[in-house]
Amino acid sequence: MKIAILPGDGIGTEIVAEAVKVLKVLDLPFEMETAPVGGAAYEAAGHPLPESTLALAKAADAVLFGAVGDWKYDTLERRLRPEQAILGLRKELGLFANFRPAICYPELTHASSLKPELVAGLDILIIRELTGDIYFGQPRGRRTAVDGHFPGAEEAFDTMRYSRPEIERIAHVAFQAARKRHKKVTSVDKANVLETFQFWKDVVTEVHAQYPDVELEHMYVDNAAMQLVKAPKKFDVVVTGNMFGDILSDEAAMLTGSIGMLPSASLNAANQGLYEPSHGSAPDIAGKGIANPLATILSAAMMLKFSLNQPEAAARIEAAVQSVLSQGLRTADIYSEGTRKVSTREMGDAVVAAVTGNSVAGATMTKTIKG
Repeated sequence: MKIAILPGDGIGTEIVAEAVKVLKVLDLPFEMETAPVGGAAYEAAGHPLPESTLALAKAADAVLFGAVGDWKYDTLERRLRPEQAILGLRKELGLFANFRPAICYPELTHASSLKPELVAGLDILIIRELTGDIYFGQPRGRRTAVDGHFPGAEEAFDTMRYSRPEIERIAHVAFQAARKRHKKVTSVDKANVLETFQFWKDVVTEVHAQYPDVELEHMYVDNAAMQLVKAPKKFDVVVTGNMFGDILSDEAAMLTGSIGMLPSASLNAANQGLYEPSHGSAPDIAGKGIANPLATILSAAMMLKFSLNQPEAAARIEAAVQSVLSQGLRTADIYSEGTRKVSTREMGDAVVAAVTGNSVAGATMTKTIKG
């Protein structure tokens, strides 16, 4: 099982190190190879996604990805900015289906921005179409306007577009996922304004005819955003386009107590996947040892489940995360009075200890890992 390890920038290196540490104690035949990506790759090779990194990702069974981006790269031309690395990987690997589970652990109900009774037992799966929509649509760019309200003025434009096959395949993914859960899909669109999403709604409705055992509801994106904070437990599987999914999944992350708790998986048709936490590179806290590694560790569990066919190992990691939370261990983002604040490395060590059944932490555990 070959895993490409792409730590990236900011806290990416710190959180990926903890996930790798957890993977190593599973005693499975992993081959792991690390390569630069994002700003780190730009510094090393002059491009955020060097050919060697892309080749490694293509050859791997799965990619464990940290985060990319830093304010110091904001002045670069767009094609050289760190964020182009993740967009390039999605396109080159055909990663069209993004899974973002939003689960509120019992121990973190008070860390949510909502009342505990609204999020207790929360378990939503957001499925975001990842390679179409306005993020990839052409044409795009800047030009001098020839019509509109201000002819002759400079303007910028992007194109929102979806084809029938793109919508059909993500709809199938959503309905199949719902069959394994509570058999309900909410398709989020803006069909009342956008022709693209009237088409989306029509195609999803057609695909639904093949899944009569699954309930389908359609919801406008603005209403969906409101319902996520009003009555989040009414959702089961949410399927939507690239831009709406980007926004709604981050909103859902905060229902769980912290975006530092939200893993994600991006899969292609062959179940080759890229696994990453839903948060960014957080350069303001990089190097301070306070980042939450649990989203990355849970992303590694998703990798074991979806791409590497190791569901038992995935369950061990998920149970270990639950265990460390029940012990009261918290990184700064989920800390509350009465719990114990720990560093990034200490949280990783605690998960390792829970996976291995070893209660020894600190330097002894680090020595065990290195051995």
